[in-house]
Amino acid sequence: METEFKFLIPRHRLAGVEAAMQQGHFTARRMQAHYFDTPGGDLARHGIAWRVRNEGGSWVQTVKTLGDGPLAREEHNADLPRPADPAEVPRPDASLHAGSAAGRQLEKVLAAAKADVVETYGTEFERVTRDLPLEGGGAVEIALDAGRIVAHRGTPEEASLPLCELELELKEGSVRALAQVASAWAHSHGLRVSTVSKAERGERLRAGRSAGPATKAVPMRAKKHRLPSGEALQRAVVGNCLEQILPNASVIAQDQGDDEHVHQLRVGIRRLRTALRELDAFAPGRFDPAWQAPLRTAFRRLGELRDGEHVLESFDEALRACGGPAIAAQEPPSTPAQEIVGDGAFQAVLIALMGFAAAGASAPARPQPTGRHQPALDADGTRRMARKALRRLHRKIGKEAEDFAALAADVRHGVRKRIKRLRYLAEFFAPALQGRGRRFLRRLEPAQDALGRLNDEQVAEGLYRKMARRDPQAWFAVGWLAARRERTLAECQQALHRIGPGPEVRRHGFR
Repeated sequence: METEFKFLIPRHRLAGVEAAMQQGHFTARRMQAHYFDTPGGDLARHGIAWRVRNEGGSWVQTVKTLGDGPLAREEHNADLPRPADPAEVPRPDASLHAGSAAGRQLEKVLAAAKADVVETYGTEFERVTRDLPLEGGGAVEIALDAGRIVAHRGTPEEASLPLCELELELKEGSVRALAQVASAWAHSHGLRVSTVSKAERGERLRAGRSAGPATKAVPMRAKKHRLPSGEALQRAVVGNCLEQILPNASVIAQDQGDDEHVHQLRVGIRRLRTALRELDAFAPGRFDPAWQAPLRTAFRRLGELRDGEHVLESFDEALRACGGPAIAAQEPPSTPAQEIVGDGAFQAVLIALMGFAAAGASAPARPQPTGRHQPALDADGTRRMARKALRRLHRKIGKEAEDFAALAADVRHGVRKRIKRLRYLAEFFAPALQGRGRRFLRRLEPAQDALGRLNDEQVAEGLYRKMARRDPQAWFAVGWLAARRERTLAECQQALHRIGPGPEVRRHGFR
């Protein structure tokens, strides 16, 4: 199992990183790797990368598979004999990985595929490495890779992408110390966290895609349908949120994302902020309050970007369909998503959260103010606290739903946020809920959708009012949206009434 941080290096910061890598003892080697998969892409579909690589004259065969958490990967290496012909590329041999965790996954997929493997793409780069001692003992290997990724090598369809990344792999010591080193390097050189592997980039290049689809939230996983306790629950939930945040942020950092990547990144950040707010009491003192401000800022700035692009686009189509006038396009956003994601404070929080999710339960807690420390919860206490959190939100939403249409606009917006928090908490606690909470979540969906439409209409009306200052025809859109308000509020009221009681929130809803 390898534990590492990987960063994209902006081109204009490469010289500074190269200079830092050459301080003290370092090594430099030319690398040329050849990746293999079945013609149907079975290995890539299961998150497996299989390669043979020439490392300065020595051939090494490696299989990598997905690990447990944002920093972990299962990896197994095996030396290969040098081929008689220096120009020959050795064929990979799955038996060399026998007995390893990664090898077992590889063998399983290959057996099911019943197909031989072919070379799919490759990499050519120079690797510079140096070791750094860690505070408290241990060491981290820092590797700078600069070169290119190549697909369809030697054919008329040959294509390539530049490769410029830095990896920090924990050789010995604590994850917390590794995160501190990663944070220092990211701050000094403007690095951006990336979870997109060379293999993933090679697959996209081979398929002619600049980016993969946006990553949505994945269900929480738990052994025997039971919630972890205390800090273990916090780390599991933060890791679950990062599984959505990091892939989308990585694509956006490369300036390859679209509106859906931005939207799913915002969903991930909202889920994470809910976790930090609602789960702090499960193991007091583990979450750092300083994480919230950069997350809130990134969420708001990405929301402004989405409002200006996605929301107006959807309403412009409806306005044209009902004969509305053409409205001059609004000014483009001043800050692109790539810059928002690349902000130093946001990147620092991502690094800290990755370290938190990957750290063991033995990691010391953040010091608490005098008189505020509470012991972490055991399994029974975790279940009680989970029930209490779900009930509190559910009761408050029920009271507000009684006369939703009469509430002030800001209070209605608060109801929408509470429904989202209730949904996310139910997702976090799903492994311990009857039926994994599916019935309860299905009852929340209509209300969340209806209140989402109301929010989009209110956001669009505000934007059209601003646009009307320079284009009076935008007043048509303002009036059209105002005329829809009563019907939309009635739909929200009806959807809220459907939420009803939550049987999974009751005492016997937890396993």
